[in-house]
Amino acid sequence: MFSRRTEWNLAPNRLAVAHQEAISSGSKIIDLTISNPARVGIQYDESAILKALTNPKALDYDPQPKGLRSAREAVARYYASVVDPESLILTTSTSEGYSYVFRLLCNPGDEILVPKPSYPLFDFLADLQDVKVVPYSLIYDHGWQIDFHSLEAGLTKNSRAIVLVHPNNPTGSYISAEEGERLNELCHQHQLALVVDEVFLDYAHDGEHRPTFAANQDALTFTLSGISKISALPQMKLAWIAVSGPQSQIAAAMQRLEVVADTYLSLNAPVQLAAPVLLDQRKTVQPQLMRRVGANLAELDRQLAGQKSSSRLEVQGGWYAVLRIPVTGSDEDFAIDLLQRRGVLIHPGHFYDFPTDGYLVLSLITREEEFRKGISPLLDLATIS
Repeated sequence: MFSRRTEWNLAPNRLAVAHQEAISSGSKIIDLTISNPARVGIQYDESAILKALTNPKALDYDPQPKGLRSAREAVARYYASVVDPESLILTTSTSEGYSYVFRLLCNPGDEILVPKPSYPLFDFLADLQDVKVVPYSLIYDHGWQIDFHSLEAGLTKNSRAIVLVHPNNPTGSYISAEEGERLNELCHQHQLALVVDEVFLDYAHDGEHRPTFAANQDALTFTLSGISKISALPQMKLAWIAVSGPQSQIAAAMQRLEVVADTYLSLNAPVQLAAPVLLDQRKTVQPQLMRRVGANLAELDRQLAGQKSSSRLEVQGGWYAVLRIPVTGSDEDFAIDLLQRRGVLIHPGHFYDFPTDGYLVLSLITREEEFRKGISPLLDLATIS
């Protein structure tokens, strides 16, 4: 009765079951996985946001497939005007942006190359678009880098695009300038596009601005981002695709994407009209989040310095840290044990397709007191396991 593309294993994993059992029992849980910025004590300009959503123009229906011009201009200003508003397509989410781009580039059965480890989203998005995912590796050697051998080994006649996450989630690694040049060369040689997820671009831990792929002119590039992370407003559902590259390819891509967007017209008027105000929230929200990230990283390093069995991997940006612990069993077994015995919730590395056991992923936007309390029993258990 149902399509093969939705034949997923929908049974909850063992950690999810253990988590639900802990909630049902009334146990106090310290959540070191939280990723919802609206629930970690960040202060917003509530009056400005709510006022922006009451624009009387929202009562008029003005369907614009690429999105309202005023909203696209606000996004272009975010990019310091290196992006033309006419090369932007507004979407409700980066997930929707991925679906538009995959539909644009791929016939059923075509392939996209995606990084591993990374956020566990691509498999579902690819299934829904009848696209095949081919993984390439990120390797850790005094920092994360693309394993170009695995990337090139994954290329076939059916390859259509290389997906990048800049910075990666959860490794927090940015694409270097040298890697960018090599990726552009591969795209030119094999007639591929780049699909670049930049939702965490602004959250560089050293405070240094990283260049956006939205200005990349050397290969057809689709840069995805949105206010979910930029302004810490995931509930407002405003994202975009910025198209760059050779001018002839941009024109052809935009013509087709506009038809795709016109087919759905998914964005609502109030959020589009509020876009300038919502994007401006980043100016006060991002400093709060970066202070939180910095404080939690410092606390993690302080506690790690008091023992020798665990360590954290280098992280350049984003909201997450990767912890390396001794391998005495599976990461999922460790996470369940930690939850049941110490009341601390973490994500095992295999949720993000780490190739081996011994990795844990922690959210750095957890409230500082909660984070401090959660790290101590985690490291204690890692030491005795």
